[in-house]
Amino acid sequence: MTFDADLLVVGGGPGGLATALHARAQGLSVIVAEPRENPIDKACGEGLMPGGLAELTALGVDPAGIPFRGIAYVSEHRRAEARFRTGPGRGVRRTTLHAALSARAKEQDTEWIRTKVTAVEQDAHGVTAAGVRARWLIGADGLHSTVRRSVGIASSTGSPRRHGLRWHYRVPPWSESVEVHWSRWGEAYVTPVEPDLVGVAILSRQRPEIDWFPWLAKHLDGADRGPARGCGPLRQVVSRRVAGRVLLVGDAAGYEDALTGEGISLAVKQAAVAVRAIVDDAPQSYERGWHRVTRDYRLLTRGLVLASTPMVSRRAIVPACATLPPLFRWGVNVLAS
Repeated sequence: MTFDADLLVVGGGPGGLATALHARAQGLSVIVAEPRENPIDKACGEGLMPGGLAELTALGVDPAGIPFRGIAYVSEHRRAEARFRTGPGRGVRRTTLHAALSARAKEQDTEWIRTKVTAVEQDAHGVTAAGVRARWLIGADGLHSTVRRSVGIASSTGSPRRHGLRWHYRVPPWSESVEVHWSRWGEAYVTPVEPDLVGVAILSRQRPEIDWFPWLAKHLDGADRGPARGCGPLRQVVSRRVAGRVLLVGDAAGYEDALTGEGISLAVKQAAVAVRAIVDDAPQSYERGWHRVTRDYRLLTRGLVLASTPMVSRRAIVPACATLPPLFRWGVNVLAS
């Protein structure tokens, strides 16, 4: 039986390219199907946690950016800050990260086809999509995955129904931490990404406004602001991640919320587990592996989202973290690993 590749990766974002790199490291031939031109931009907090940065470095990817040494929760009157124990993370523009991943994938002889996958067919031996016949397929095509829908994996939008919007502001970073500013209506992530540029991503159940965060709005007043990019609804509940010879990675595999900023780091870790399952010819092992590598993120993020939904408890989040610094440090470093 003739195959065009061992693995077809649908989606050329960070999760898909990390999958391609892991697969090439295992000696698999790879084709990436992606309709958009490089580099691809997307609404994203743009912060790589130390663990995710280490995973990328191990793949030979070292994107330029600005180091950050912890996470700070900020309200109008309080601030709680926790440093990473294992070294800094890095703020990296989404386009910079994508360019670095693409360059490395090309160095490793990954093939590309410029096409949108609209349907997937499979049998006991392989998978066919967009005219490509492969032994395996990994869908890394985002929150509203076409691959997921095509192979009959059920998904639904979870609650609370939140969206994200991101801008870049031309202003020098002022903190060694990623700052999470809290208001009654949402949170604003401030991530240093270049020497004179910060990314500001707001997560909310309604149309976001920078004026929700008076101190931040004042600090950014007069700074040049780039165009907005949005995404959502953020929480996607997915029933499973394996259907025959098709596996899901990254946002396509299910997503809690962007609140703890772990999306890219998790996608890279999931990619390693998915490729291992393929190499072992044991696709169902990926389901267990996915639950293992995402467990802490899912539990902590879901708990924090639910706890911060009522207005009374939202006001208590930053004071509680400032009052209980050991607990805050523990949570930050669990997510940083």
